[in-house]
Amino acid sequence: MKRTATAAWSGNLKAGHGRFSVGSGAIRNQKYDFRTRFEDEPGTNPEELIAAAHAGCFSMAFSAQMGERGITPESIETACEITFENLSLTRSVLRTTVTARGADRAKIEEAAAAAKAGCPISKVLNLEVVLELSVVA
Repeated sequence: MKRTATAAWSGNLKAGHGRFSVGSGAIRNQKYDFRTRFEDEPGTNPEELIAAAHAGCFSMAFSAQMGERGITPESIETACEITFENLSLTRSVLRTTVTARGADRAKIEEAAAAAKAGCPISKVLNLEVVLELSVVA
């Protein structure tokens, strides 16, 4: 399986602008620029997309790990905060709430740790990954 994306940039760093699209067409010609990346201008940026990818990947991996332990979650909600400083991604904080009524909390925590380590996005990112887990059991 291969996934694709494209990006184009015009102009200099501060006054220029870019657009990116993903192969599936789910995101098309999304604008980004210096202000959306380094300032608080509304719009997206590469780091925000990495945060979305990490939150989604971890949630799926967590579900799979719970399934291996005989647990079917009612819901998994993950927010991800990527820290970008000194032109490096340094930290990804996953804040996850899982609802799995009646499930063994120790098994849920074990599944979460395995998902954090085994999620493909966690494995590709060269940064500290922190998991803040809330369990509704």
